[in-house]
Amino acid sequence: MGAYTKLSYHLVFGTKFRQPVIDADLRPRLYDYIGGTIRSMDGRIEEVGGVEDHVHILTAIPPTLALSNVVRDLKANSSKWINDNGLTPTRFEWQTGYAAFTVSFSQLGMLRQYIRGQEEHHRKQTFEDEYAAFLDRHGISYERKHLFEGENYG
Repeated sequence: MGAYTKLSYHLVFGTKFRQPVIDADLRPRLYDYIGGTIRSMDGRIEEVGGVEDHVHILTAIPPTLALSNVVRDLKANSSKWINDNGLTPTRFEWQTGYAAFTVSFSQLGMLRQYIRGQEEHHRKQTFEDEYAAFLDRHGISYERKHLFEGENYG
């Protein structure tokens, strides 16, 4: 008997030091690249969006893949692609960590809309506040001062 699953995840990660380097021209190309990478892993891309300093990815991945490996490969492959093609003015890197949340089937539509509305949303809230709010909403313990540890400016 086969395995029948739909394991949907909401992934969130930012640029290193939260630098605003994912400009409006790069975003659709980056999102297409991320989608292609997920499809190459036999995953499904539900939605990708973000603003200049971070991305949100709604994806369903096969049960044979470890989530940490998927995120590692997404970040490594996309940063290599950006750098190899000179798509940012300086060397591009993602932040060290990431956030990942499971998403119930009934919440997929609402989350898709949230991801599509990132530009509007971030007129009112910073990425740091958004990230902390997601952790709070999902009952994940953290110390605010350590959220982006090792990524202090200066």
